[in-house]
Amino acid sequence: MSWKWEYAFGAENAAKTAPRAFIAAVEKKAAELVRMCEATYLDGTLNRDNNPKGADITVRGGMFRYQIVVRRERVYIVQITHLGY
Repeated sequence: MSWKWEYAFGAENAAKTAPRAFIAAVEKKAAELVRMCEATYLDGTLNRDNNPKGADITVRGGMFRYQIVVRRERVYIVQITHLGY
């Protein structure tokens, strides 16, 4: 398995209606999170510890909330909020 990110819950539907530039900023940060996880958790499938606490990241035009699930080797984008600026 290898680390990836994906939308979860209603974030995927929200991403379909948000401006493309905003979504590009969210996806760029998500890719950075994936690279961080690859370096931190060399083989996430063997992890037996709790997952790290999720957090919010601010990007141009809004923010998004993510959750890392180490054993699945996934960064889930669980909420996006476009503020329209």
